[in-house]
Amino acid sequence: MAVSGFEGFEKRLELHFSGDNPLGLRYLSIDDLQQVLDAVQCSIVSAAGNHSFDAYVLSESSLFLYPHKIILKTCGTTQLLRSIPSLLHHAADLGLRLHSCRYSRGSFIFPAAQPFPHTSFSDEVRFLDARLPPTLRFRKASVMPSATSPHSWHVYSAADDEFSVLPPCGPTIEVCMTELDRSLARRFHRRKGDDRSGDEAGAEMTELTGIGGINRRALVCGFAFDPCGYSMNGLDRDRYSTIHVTPEDGHSYASFECVGGGDMMDYLRKVVNVFRPVAVSVSVSGGGGDEGGVCSAVANALEPLGLSCRNRAAEDFPGAGTVTYQTFTARRK
Repeated sequence: MAVSGFEGFEKRLELHFSGDNPLGLRYLSIDDLQQVLDAVQCSIVSAAGNHSFDAYVLSESSLFLYPHKIILKTCGTTQLLRSIPSLLHHAADLGLRLHSCRYSRGSFIFPAAQPFPHTSFSDEVRFLDARLPPTLRFRKASVMPSATSPHSWHVYSAADDEFSVLPPCGPTIEVCMTELDRSLARRFHRRKGDDRSGDEAGAEMTELTGIGGINRRALVCGFAFDPCGYSMNGLDRDRYSTIHVTPEDGHSYASFECVGGGDMMDYLRKVVNVFRPVAVSVSVSGGGGDEGGVCSAVANALEPLGLSCRNRAAEDFPGAGTVTYQTFTARRK
């Protein structure tokens, strides 16, 4: 918990491996995973899985585990990057080889409350450079659109020769929303005396807020925190989605992420329509290099909802392809 409030903006880490074992990282036990999370300072509160991947709701955000890919996303004052040594150790024990790493985050609401190595982006970059193997020789760090912008997207990527040019999977969209609709945000507060489990209360929040209608195909695992807050993981075949909500007045925040397909912009429109935020940022990675087409698609999804694009940037990153970043604010009525 930060001094001024809870930090909603997440830190996100994605690692890609290869190996002969078809289950790969999914062989890791709960104890193995909790050892990794102990370094981050969070824990598992709920879990689900299908034939393609495992999804864990954490005390601070989410973890997704594929045979050869892991995505770890944590909020608050967690120390996400401290997971790397333990993750690489467990992967080596499973005979897996690391091919790429990507780290991303927005601009913290309470940056002074962050512990090392998240005290600054330059500290994070130095930490990553020192702990990744030299085989990941293609590296880039950038702040989009600029370090002086109040809403910036911080991206670091590293890849070996095999993953340096082409992104390893389909596009991923990451959405950050602030100043949520107050009547909606109140629905993520638990009633006094509510003695239901987090899963039971979370299932009710999923339906009452409209989150359950974003992707009706997905198995949605919602979890409600006490006294407030909500996390959701969605499992739709080999695709994940996740939502996290910090509803407190003054620094309300929600995030949405999913791995892409033809429905990605439809999901974006539905999510923003649920939360009705004043400010939105959208990053799309691995979009195939058509930055103009991606940015236009995002704008076409959000502008009919009363949002205007304020900033737009695009850069290429090793192992991640083209990353686009746009910020939007609600038009004054």
